[in-house]
Amino acid sequence: MCKQELLTLIEQKRTELIQVAMKSGLSSAAAIRYSQELDALLNEYNRTFIKKVRTH
Repeated sequence: MCKQELLTLIEQKRTELIQVAMKSGLSSAAAIRYSQELDALLNEYNRTFIKKVRTH
């Protein structure tokens, strides 16, 4: 998946999360599921496109 496709998916998932959280509440099962899906996309973006910084 290219960078732009992943960023688009992240933005779509973020929008979905906001909508479901406004409708059902932040602690609803649906909001938690969308949040976890967004986390997975963000983690994939970080693993793929963010260079690791050494702490030494």
